[in-house]
Amino acid sequence: MNKIVIFGATGVTGLCAVQAALAKGLEVRAFVRDPSKLPDEIKSKVEVFKGDVLEPDSVNYAVEGTDGVVIALGTSGNLDPTSDLSEGTRNILDSMKSKRVNTVAACTSAFLFYEPDKVPPRFIPITKDHQRMAEAIKETGFNYVLVYPPHISDDPSRDIIVEVNPEKSPGRSISKHDLGKFLVDALSEPKYYKKVIGLCNVPQQ
Repeated sequence: MNKIVIFGATGVTGLCAVQAALAKGLEVRAFVRDPSKLPDEIKSKVEVFKGDVLEPDSVNYAVEGTDGVVIALGTSGNLDPTSDLSEGTRNILDSMKSKRVNTVAACTSAFLFYEPDKVPPRFIPITKDHQRMAEAIKETGFNYVLVYPPHISDDPSRDIIVEVNPEKSPGRSISKHDLGKFLVDALSEPKYYKKVIGLCNVPQQ
């Protein structure tokens, strides 16, 4: 794994993934709608690619020449009904197929562990789109790593718990720094391929 593209690179998780990838020595293509949201100290270290995941052509160009993909799409806290996340993900997956890139780590939500009637009402619309994302990814046959994170916190990095194909989330929160790093690291970890991952920070004593 030498060069990766990160979709949603200016979001809470995406930006941490960019930082983790740079620390790992990877070449990073940061796919963003608004390049001004990338911190200056990062902008100079990555290949900035301005585009929209809902525009297949720009996604195609972004995937070309990479070895792996991180999907860290978000809605900036908007919980209104949407299909943008799943439609954008499908465009990314289609581009991966056409460019023969078959390794992807994607961030969705721990609410996908819940029975539908147990999801808090205000999170139902976005959880439905996360479900559509997950289904599209699982159908590809790619080396996918599908991460279902719990609450994403601003806490500093600390030890994490990782569970493969669990029935529920192993904990209640994960630091954005640890989540971003895991998404990048998982691209090079075959033990996580074609798996659903639950993760959290080790509880503080």
